[in-house]
Amino acid sequence: MNFKSRLINDLKAITGDQHILTAKWSKQQYSKGWRYGEGEALAVAKPGALLEIWQILQICVKADIIVIMQAANTGLTGGSTPDGNDYDRPIVIISTMRINEIQIINEGKQIIGFSGSTLFGLENKLAPYGMEPHSVIGSSCIGASIVGGVCNNSGGALVKRGPAYTELSIYAKINLEGELVLVNDLGIELGETPEEILNNLQNHNYTKEQIKFSNKLASDNQYQERVRDVNASTPARYNADDRRLYGASGCAGKIAVFAVRLDTYPIPKRQQVFYVGTNSSYVLGKIRRDILSKFQNLPKSGEYLHRDCYDAAKKYSKDTFVAIDKMGPSFIPKLFEMKRKVDRLSDKFKFLPSKFSDKLMQFLSNFWPNHLPKRMEEYRDKYEHHWVIEMSDDGVDEANTYFESFFKENEGNFFKCTKKEAEKAILHRFVAASAVGRYHALNEKKSGAMMSMDIAFPRNEKDWFEKLPSEIDDLLEMKLYYGHLFCHVLHQNYIVKKGVDADLLKQKLLKTYDARGAEYPAEHNVGHEYFAKPSLSNFYKKLDPTNGFNPGIGRTSKRKYWK
Repeated sequence: MNFKSRLINDLKAITGDQHILTAKWSKQQYSKGWRYGEGEALAVAKPGALLEIWQILQICVKADIIVIMQAANTGLTGGSTPDGNDYDRPIVIISTMRINEIQIINEGKQIIGFSGSTLFGLENKLAPYGMEPHSVIGSSCIGASIVGGVCNNSGGALVKRGPAYTELSIYAKINLEGELVLVNDLGIELGETPEEILNNLQNHNYTKEQIKFSNKLASDNQYQERVRDVNASTPARYNADDRRLYGASGCAGKIAVFAVRLDTYPIPKRQQVFYVGTNSSYVLGKIRRDILSKFQNLPKSGEYLHRDCYDAAKKYSKDTFVAIDKMGPSFIPKLFEMKRKVDRLSDKFKFLPSKFSDKLMQFLSNFWPNHLPKRMEEYRDKYEHHWVIEMSDDGVDEANTYFESFFKENEGNFFKCTKKEAEKAILHRFVAASAVGRYHALNEKKSGAMMSMDIAFPRNEKDWFEKLPSEIDDLLEMKLYYGHLFCHVLHQNYIVKKGVDADLLKQKLLKTYDARGAEYPAEHNVGHEYFAKPSLSNFYKKLDPTNGFNPGIGRTSKRKYWK
């Protein structure tokens, strides 16, 4: 029996035959990124328990096999899949989505999320406690995982909470001697051996007395103060910020995370969404500075959308919007799963066009009537810049008084959304992320490459809205701008014109951001798209000295021992 056959048999002995995938067809949804990156893997393992992950890791480390940990595979920069086929060792992908348990501790004030648990599942689990998770609509809609968010410094759209962060986790790492080690930083006494620790956690075999409360953080408790500092010359949040790189937090798959412990948040008693429109980016900048520096109550969120992006989302993200609006967020992971299956089918049968699912869904969406509220549509015609601001509790009255006074003296206007308008305004902003991908899928033959930039601008930046020099602007076919304006994190998506060198153009764009003191990426992590800055690459090397987990991340070395 050869090496590969022995390995596959050993893995199947742990999980069962049906949970080890070796056929190219069955591996594709795990070996290809949602938007970016793909490569070959020897096998995909789908363990059903924490101990099974440990046992698979033991086999892979002993056989000198690269391990890529993967949860929902919803990342935008290819960070949880292989990238190319130039690795120096075989790869096994461990998909954790079967291990989706969430344990509630401290009367709902904290949770323990296992490696495959999702934000949507957490939202449902916390509702009876009157609490909600770190992140809500957005990443939760596409089934994103709790652990994936922590590993990638994701989140931050919710102004009071900042990026996903914890110092309490349990994970496996490979030390400098090439030995697999289990690290229990969860703050719970679970036993001595890896087998004891993982089984006791899996079976909730611990008491309240075994849960320890130390000075270790389960959230970014300094973020509110940080985001309020509107005169600071550095961004509020970004992936390479070493103040928030710790264990699982920001690890980008350089360790194997079994579970994380996180704080939760009370559901507000009262909420109100304000829809703001203006033709001046400086008006929005003034509102931002006033609210962050003068309000007693911070907003819950503040989501920006440029008119061009509003139009693109209305046309190219309509099917996603309608699916969530009519079927609920729980349907979206199923929709994306169906979409991936259709695309794999179209790749197999050459008579079907490429990106068949996008083309089919776009065709069907044309038959659906206009899905956006009348007042939003009126603001679309009047105003270039749109801002959806959500306030809660005492902040509702504070914001209402402020806006009524502000727009007596400044250009633009606002309205208070009804409950249905609020749901649709927030949803329209979040489905906007898919518009550039859909446009590119429909126009790939006549358009150039697609670029998605994730930029954190300094907190004191007043010229936050991009004004490109003509030598760059003339090379772009489409520009879509949206983002989280209170923390100055902007998502700037581009389609370049046919024949334009996208890599060269990207470097020119990045230089314009460098000149403005920006950091990137802000929240999508480096994946295989961005270069990891020294603070990140040094963190990765410290976590994973042999480079056995997810090598090549941040365009670092794919070779063993980082050679």
